[in-house]
Amino acid sequence: MPTTPPTPYVTPDLTGTADTFLEPRRENCPWCGSARLRTRLRATDPLRHRPGTFAVDACRDCAHTFQNPRLTPEGHAFFHRDFYERQLEEFTARVVSPRTVRRRLRATARRLSALPEPESWLDVGTGHADFPQAAKEFFPYTSFDGLGTTARVDQALVEGRVEEAHRGYLSSPGTAARLRARYDVVTMFHHLQHAPDPRAELRGALTVLRPGGHLVVEVPDPRSLFAALLGKRWLPYGQPRHLHLVPLANLRTELRALGCTVLVVDRADPHLPHDLAAAVTLALAHVHPLLRAPAAPLLDVAAILDHTLAPLLRRTPFSNAYRIVARKDTGQHRAAGGRAATAARAGVAAPCTHG
Repeated sequence: MPTTPPTPYVTPDLTGTADTFLEPRRENCPWCGSARLRTRLRATDPLRHRPGTFAVDACRDCAHTFQNPRLTPEGHAFFHRDFYERQLEEFTARVVSPRTVRRRLRATARRLSALPEPESWLDVGTGHADFPQAAKEFFPYTSFDGLGTTARVDQALVEGRVEEAHRGYLSSPGTAARLRARYDVVTMFHHLQHAPDPRAELRGALTVLRPGGHLVVEVPDPRSLFAALLGKRWLPYGQPRHLHLVPLANLRTELRALGCTVLVVDRADPHLPHDLAAAVTLALAHVHPLLRAPAAPLLDVAAILDHTLAPLLRRTPFSNAYRIVARKDTGQHRAAGGRAATAARAGVAAPCTHG
């Protein structure tokens, strides 16, 4: 079972502030090029509380939201190392139980089972390959491979969760070309926000897809009302690890421009009911340890509210994520036009009516 050799890691200088990990601030939007930017928030690192502040800007024209200034490659590598991934998992487990995560992964795989039976599937940003592990129940004859930026994907290979493991990004030199047209399905669950160049990742995904294959993208929605309500304590802002938050309209337009038919847009099912509990957890992280225990009941109340309100909020602009299922078109698909799209929606959209 082949695996891609890991990219050499250079330890960054940690003696200074986080500014040593930042590129120069850019004056225009990386998505549309507009110079009409506004700063949405400034936030510190919530996991290790290292010095430095990270800014998130939004474009007034296309609403693309991005870290500005952005992490350098050295800083990006540092904040995506395995120990940081484990810390993030531990933090997330405080507001979302591992059992809930497993149940959601299984539910997502079940909804995607309406897709034609794929021979090969690449899960991008796979981490420990939790999604391929869950999806095997519904796709027993599918070969699952994983691509990730940390050693966890190699461990997933050793544990038999994926058949091949690849390190890096689809936009890494040579990666997409080496995997050209190998897959019937490519999934990107909460991956694009980590990518230095999300557009290049999408192009890479379509390169490794076979004609007629399906791309599934799920990302946080920067236009969620929770983002405006909670500010820097909205968990999907994810500083300093999240570099880009792509609005739904931008991603849909980009996929169409790349020759895809968008089959499903779902803002309900991907909603993860953790906004209030995560905000309380982030707030308590900065409280003196002696005061955290008396404040702990606030977390319980927030979690109850998250889950109680979720059935309603997931169908409103408070939904915190969205999912797109798109098909890589061929000339034959484009000629079929609306008839093919209608048939695809009948097979895929019905199971995906809830994010």
